[in-house]
Amino acid sequence: MDRIRNSQISSGAGVSRRTLLAGAGAAGLALAGGRRAFAAGAENTLKVGFISPRTGALGGFGQTDGYVLDVVRKALAPGFAVGDKTFDVKVLDADTQSDPSRAGQLAKGMINSDQIDLMLVVSTPETINPVADACEAAGVPCLSTVMPWEAWYFGRGGKPGQPSPFKWTYHFGFGVEEFHKTYISQWALIPTNKKVGVLYPNDADGNAIRAHLAPALAKDGYTIVDAGPYEDGTTDYSAQIALFKKEKCEIFNTFPIPPDFAAFWRQAAQQGYSKMVKICQVAKTGLFPDGVEALGGLGYNLSTAAYWHKTFPYKSTLTGVDGDELADGYEKASGKQWTQQLGASLAVFDAGFAALKASGDATNKAAVAKAIAGLNTTTIAGKVDFTSGPVPNVATGPIIGSQWVKAAAGSKFKVDLVITDHVTDPNVPIAAKLLPYNS
Repeated sequence: MDRIRNSQISSGAGVSRRTLLAGAGAAGLALAGGRRAFAAGAENTLKVGFISPRTGALGGFGQTDGYVLDVVRKALAPGFAVGDKTFDVKVLDADTQSDPSRAGQLAKGMINSDQIDLMLVVSTPETINPVADACEAAGVPCLSTVMPWEAWYFGRGGKPGQPSPFKWTYHFGFGVEEFHKTYISQWALIPTNKKVGVLYPNDADGNAIRAHLAPALAKDGYTIVDAGPYEDGTTDYSAQIALFKKEKCEIFNTFPIPPDFAAFWRQAAQQGYSKMVKICQVAKTGLFPDGVEALGGLGYNLSTAAYWHKTFPYKSTLTGVDGDELADGYEKASGKQWTQQLGASLAVFDAGFAALKASGDATNKAAVAKAIAGLNTTTIAGKVDFTSGPVPNVATGPIIGSQWVKAAAGSKFKVDLVITDHVTDPNVPIAAKLLPYNS
């Protein structure tokens, strides 16, 4: 009733004050009733935190989150039913500004001041890990996506073959094995000398990829030429480029933050390395159209791997929208091109609210954490199954081979992301043949 009453007041459709207070003793009854309504409202309100990087070096990951939040809040406006209760839902969102320290501080504020029931967080270790650590310490259930699960699990202290150190935090999405499968399948589509120049940064992503992906690729017959870890924000890549040229690396693979790749790839073109590259396979960067467009002609035919695409054949279980509806709605509302983060950010809400419903008691944090641990559901980005993960607290998901190509004539955008391989989820339709970078 409190939820309905608040809705009526905000819309101007509520009963009049005279009617509400009619009858003897109405003032006293109304005051007492108001206190009871406030208490009921507090009991029947769910607070869900959502943290992402919407500005700064990682801002590309969060540029669509405002629209996703609008879609989610609209779907939740009538309330959210769990068992025999219908809850008001307050989604509290915050921007990390791409700062890991700020991410942790924001999480602690939502935990201690706002007293959230569930935390949702997306995009890169710099965002997710400090938020997850804060939630683990405070005993607040946390669900995340969009970073290699190895960087989440091992990067936060998990050990191979040992029990999980985490009780409250859970992560779903791609891992090294999904990258491995996709790269092997996609790279086989173009003849090369199988020499791979790798540029992996000295951060959680880069170190996880160096430790796990590079050895797997080597076992499949690829020669890995590793230029060594570098620090985020490096501006001169001449030494790395010289090494890749000397070794004639026809495949290039990197996991940098977007500004670093732009600097590297422009220098690679100036110094003649990009001309010998047949496959330029990028991750963590080259994910979003504006970053690719900023490279001009150097952005055409970059290979990537998509954790979501608007042609994924799934619907959002929370909002009911499919991929085309989500992408088209964003483009209409913003005037900008859709990005794969749309589906990923909505997927964490799909999974999070599926867990809240499965808990049977959405304000019981232990019940919610238990529900996440046993969650087996489908989101707009595909299946999320925590009952069969590679390690506890983790559910794996697809990463789909794709490529940036010049948009067709008549398109209002300059580039288009097309699916070229689907080994990690054959339900996703292949739309185009992989092109050599220098075709």
